Amino acid sequence: MNTDLHSSAELSNVLVAASMRADQWRDLNAYARAWAGGGNNADTARQRCATVLSKLRRIEHCWAFPGERLLGVLEAALDSGDATEVARLSSKISAAILSGDYRREAQSWDPREDGDRTLLDALPPDLVGVQDKPYFEVLIVSPSNPSQWQRAKDEMRGMRRGDDAFHYEAVHVGSFEDAALAVIVNADLQAVILIDGFDVPSRYDLADLKRFIARFIPLDAAPSEAGKLSTSLAGTIKRFRPELDLYLLTDRSTEQLAGSDEAAPLRRVFHHLEEPMEIHLAILDGIKDRYETPYFDNLKKYALRPIGTFHALPIARGKSIFGSNWIRDMGHFYGTNILFAESSATTGGLDSLLEPTGTIKRAQDAAARAFGAKRAYFGTNGTSTSNKIVVQAVCKPGDIVIVDRNCHKSHHYGFVLSGAQPYYVEAFPLTQYSMYGAVPLSTIKQALRACEAEGNLARVKVIDMTNCTFDGHMYNPRRVMEECLAIKPDLIFLWDEAWFGFARYSPLHRRRTAMGAAAALTERYRSQAYRDEYAAWRAARDPDAPSSPDDHALPDPDKVRIRVYQTNSTHKSMSAFRQGSMMLVWDEDFHQVEGPFEEAFFAHTSTSPNLQLIASLDLARRQMELEGYGLTLKMTDLAVRLRRSINGHPLISKYFRAASPEEMIPAEFRQSGLRDYGPGQASWAETVDAWDRDEFALDPTRVTLICGASGFDGTQFKGLLAERFDIQINKTSRNSVLVQININNTHSDAALLIKALADLSREIESQLSQAGAAGQQIFADRVRSLMTDVPDLPNFSYFHDAFREAPNGSSNEGQMRPAFFMAYEEDNCEFVKLHSEEVEQRLKDGPQMVSANFVIPYPPGFPIMVPGQVITADTIAFMRKLDVKEIHGYHAAHGIKLIKPAVLAQRSADSLQ
Repeated sequence: MNTDLHSSAELSNVLVAASMRADQWRDLNAYARAWAGGGNNADTARQRCATVLSKLRRIEHCWAFPGERLLGVLEAALDSGDATEVARLSSKISAAILSGDYRREAQSWDPREDGDRTLLDALPPDLVGVQDKPYFEVLIVSPSNPSQWQRAKDEMRGMRRGDDAFHYEAVHVGSFEDAALAVIVNADLQAVILIDGFDVPSRYDLADLKRFIARFIPLDAAPSEAGKLSTSLAGTIKRFRPELDLYLLTDRSTEQLAGSDEAAPLRRVFHHLEEPMEIHLAILDGIKDRYETPYFDNLKKYALRPIGTFHALPIARGKSIFGSNWIRDMGHFYGTNILFAESSATTGGLDSLLEPTGTIKRAQDAAARAFGAKRAYFGTNGTSTSNKIVVQAVCKPGDIVIVDRNCHKSHHYGFVLSGAQPYYVEAFPLTQYSMYGAVPLSTIKQALRACEAEGNLARVKVIDMTNCTFDGHMYNPRRVMEECLAIKPDLIFLWDEAWFGFARYSPLHRRRTAMGAAAALTERYRSQAYRDEYAAWRAARDPDAPSSPDDHALPDPDKVRIRVYQTNSTHKSMSAFRQGSMMLVWDEDFHQVEGPFEEAFFAHTSTSPNLQLIASLDLARRQMELEGYGLTLKMTDLAVRLRRSINGHPLISKYFRAASPEEMIPAEFRQSGLRDYGPGQASWAETVDAWDRDEFALDPTRVTLICGASGFDGTQFKGLLAERFDIQINKTSRNSVLVQININNTHSDAALLIKALADLSREIESQLSQAGAAGQQIFADRVRSLMTDVPDLPNFSYFHDAFREAPNGSSNEGQMRPAFFMAYEEDNCEFVKLHSEEVEQRLKDGPQMVSANFVIPYPPGFPIMVPGQVITADTIAFMRKLDVKEIHGYHAAHGIKLIKPAVLAQRSADSLQ
């Protein structure tokens, strides 16, 4: 790893500058209090105050608060040696930044004593009375002299009106570099005003910051022509933070500029400063567009209306509850709003989810815009249903789907329903943790080539992968799609991003998303530069040379089609109610599947969807468009801190460990060599480089917590955390649990987990110290059984010949649908006990054992048997070593459910006729 960025600790994590900034203000407060307290260390504390404030000064210009006035008072107090005043002001500013009170409370901006309401010389005008209005900041990139910036701020404040729905403060910078830095670090920014005439270099001496910014926003791409600099910066900002509204003030020909491609990222173009009030109103209007939640807004209005309900929903309006003698507590618990907002009607602005034409349609259109898709559909039965909708929409009987065998069961059931034939491909195994990773690109391409060799490439319809996986393995969708499209240019890609919906708003994760890849590839293939690249590649290649899985072929720009579907469990990573899901579409040929998509949507969507759930999807979109950037960076920072706290703790790390990228991804798929995240391992700049290059990356917010060294298996440990410490965990494996960090988590949550791990570690230490040699050996044996003596993970074997169209072929697709429905007839099936001699005999001498249903142990949660699959020795060995209580599709009292050999023979004979 490069070390140039590690010279300054605060630069190694500039992307999480907001939290580091809060830390530094707390440090300043602590040193100031020590200085004010006197004593032998007072001089040292004063020096440290000066040092910390100097570091803060490097980037404080990126935020409106505390602003130059308040900072000036603080610096004056420091220069004059007034320790008491420095302590008071640093405490005031630190508290306001940590709590966000400056957004709501006027006195936060006042440098005087909090109790004095007469001295408001530094208070921004018109701030009093806006406490309930959402607050944001506007970045102004201006060529004017900085001495004029305060006047400009005051003029903008003077345009405020009492009926403005929002209020904002301005942040001024004077260069391309300073604007880039502010956009990266300030999550409060919602709009940027670009005034033609600014320069590229910063007015600050920040050489190390320039190197950092260049990793994310290529400054060398800034054009030298002054007139192009503003639109170049606009394009750069839009790619980095697509949610921001951008405005250009210019003295160029606005009519001609507004219609050009370079103005595409801009919301509006103004002729310099001729219409300041229009600029103010445009800023507020832009925020209103994102703040508006069409369905939720109308639902609130509906709840306030005096409605007489004569439809099949007694709970609506709550009369059956509040008038009840027995369930009145239901109304007390849930409150009136949720009952007044219930209805089975689709009129009065409530709209129909099955045929949206009003508020739901507008909400879905807003979701498409927010998440970078061409279309968006709301799902109210979870992503399990969303996956089945998409599979059934894009697949018909006989189509081949190349799919990760370890994908969610909804995909497998979707193949049964649609009649599509799955071609199962295997992810790389993580045997030591009893889990799988992700499917290598070479494996996917080998499957495509195998189908091509069999003459079945035309039947391959979909590549179906999970991104990111439950355990945090992120694909490189852009690379996967490009290299697969080079083999078959009209492939459809279904990316199950159930856990990854938030990623659009993280500048780190976005590069690994389906919609991000669809947008990037669409732009790439439409460019002349790509046509030149493709022509050069085609001229250099040997058409007679055999293809290799390692070849990076290029798609033909005249044939390639971008057809991408993404499903996400909005409720898993955003503020939506349980089962809230979205289906995002970027399909250049959607007209071919629009009818089937609607039919599949009708087939799987309830005619009585939950109205509150739909409203929560609308609200989740609003939140992510307005604060998703800051929330995702904050949660990522928290995850890295949690990892560091666990693995760096001398006692906890003896028994528990957060698995690193090095442990979760084999080196062959980490070309960058990145081993772990955080200070001492990799800066975020280096992490971005790795995520751009590596085949797979690990989402740091999904923390695999290894607990086997403590003697607990995953299920035991999950129960222990819940019962003793009130900590809820979702997924487990043989020797781990998964800790998912999301936008809901706080530092207090992390502290609760750390405290629990520390308490348990101390208990284990105490127990071992009193156990004696025999007890210690028992503990060591238990740890070995969990961490070393782990069962090998079984791969998918193959479909029985009765369910293959070409039994002697090299491709491995199979007809799962008929096998699934054979099991509906009891006479077609038999049971064999797992530990019986019959199992051994049939593995050795036959007849083959063929599964009649899905068998899914939890953990690990993937199907180790599917209908029509031949059961092999490694699957039996794995099942026998399982010590989990929950195995879907298997009951020990009955045994393994099989399709009878005679039934298989008859089907094979029928297929030959």
